[in-house]
Amino acid sequence: MPVKTFGSAVYGIEAITITIEVNISSGTTYFVVGLPDNAVKESMLRVESAINNSGYTMPRQKIVVNLAPADIRKEGSAYDLAIAIGILAASGQIESEKLKEYLIMGEVSLDGGLQPIKGALPIAIQGRKDGFKGLILPKANAREAAIVTDFEVFAVESLVDVIGFFNGEVKLERTVVNAREEFLNNVSNYENDFSDVKGQESIKRALEIAASGGHNLILIGPPGAGKTMLAKRLPTILPPLDLYEALDTTKIHSVAGKLSASDSLMTVRPFRSPHHTISDVALVGGGTNPQPGEISLAHNGVLFLDELPEFKRTVLEVMRQPLEERRVTISRAKSSVNYPASFMLVASMNPCPCGFYNHPERDCICPPGIVQKYLSKISGPLLDRIDLHVEVTPVNFNELSSDRLAEKSDTIRLRVINARNIQLKRFEEKADVFCNAQMSPKTVRDICRINEAGQLLLKQAMEKLGLSARAYDRILKVSRTIADLAGSDEIDLEHLAEAIHYRSLDREGWAG
Repeated sequence: MPVKTFGSAVYGIEAITITIEVNISSGTTYFVVGLPDNAVKESMLRVESAINNSGYTMPRQKIVVNLAPADIRKEGSAYDLAIAIGILAASGQIESEKLKEYLIMGEVSLDGGLQPIKGALPIAIQGRKDGFKGLILPKANAREAAIVTDFEVFAVESLVDVIGFFNGEVKLERTVVNAREEFLNNVSNYENDFSDVKGQESIKRALEIAASGGHNLILIGPPGAGKTMLAKRLPTILPPLDLYEALDTTKIHSVAGKLSASDSLMTVRPFRSPHHTISDVALVGGGTNPQPGEISLAHNGVLFLDELPEFKRTVLEVMRQPLEERRVTISRAKSSVNYPASFMLVASMNPCPCGFYNHPERDCICPPGIVQKYLSKISGPLLDRIDLHVEVTPVNFNELSSDRLAEKSDTIRLRVINARNIQLKRFEEKADVFCNAQMSPKTVRDICRINEAGQLLLKQAMEKLGLSARAYDRILKVSRTIADLAGSDEIDLEHLAEAIHYRSLDREGWAG
């Protein structure tokens, strides 16, 4: 008589319950069916060694393992434990009454030990939805799964522990995590702070505006000017994650296998800084078995691209659609998965190959035309999606050696939160807009109205600075954010002038 155990498959950031059916009959061959990949097929060899090395007997008969539904491809080694328990139950070595109450997931080692899996959090969430009593999984994944309330999570270290549990010989201790308490205790736990930065007040102001409106930002300056240091501190002034955002972010990192055994819930906004040799698949996600890329791992946080022109052009171009739609779709012949990708893009770059074009004290040694060629590595459509272009100048000795305390991140964050609250109220009737940077062109026309003097100033700026027409909406969005920071209902001339200042490095003006 077939025995059923239950596991789960992860697609995108959601899970689907999988039924593992095991039937033992006369014969000598093992079969695994139900669209398994090679890792699942190889599980029978691992399971056989684990069972024998745990003091139990692998049946010397025909064993058929079916993974249902059979039309969904099963990937990875996480089904090992459920298959092993199913075989032992089908052969009468385990009591099978309680098997229907629990999801069982884990990769088994040859000695019966258990290795961690990916996607424990979405598996636990789906298990509770489907009415299971609990989840049995490796100890390394227990804390991330245990943040799901009203759902029993049992951490196990070996196959023997699971066998003893179902036979009533071992009492497993439930892993309990208070998600809300964990979240509140660590929600602002950052190592870096803006008070560490000497000088650069104008750059801090630009970062505050970017954080307030969710705007993308590019920092341009010579080596050693502090571009990377400033970018790393941007998450410390962003509004804290709420519990829903924390769960959403944790699910992505759980699916990618980026959570450690001590992690249960991501409580700070992610900051991802991939190397410039990254491939387009690694950046946006995908692969033979689709996995989230860096842009999804930066969801609800910051994606920092250091030395932007050094990235391959194809890599940068694949970001265009996710920057607009705030999600990425990975399509394959028989399936497609969606990963969220709502992130702030922060980029940095030198103004030229030698790094000293427009430097106040050092001369640029680049030949004629090289500066423009270097800057042209960034395409116009990508530049169009970056709202603020900020020139970073070196800090002088007096500022570096000053004992004056700089403003702390907590103080700046309060102003950012106030500005975001204004925007949340403004867009409360729009389900997909939460900050000024997400406004559509139609919404910009409705909300970012400027008077006749403002129209004249904007016209003069576009003509004098050689700004492109695509900069028009960006200037209006940024000026609306500046007005929100000032607590103003109207966009005044000074707000518009400051926004224009942050477009003065637009394409036509960068290289003279």
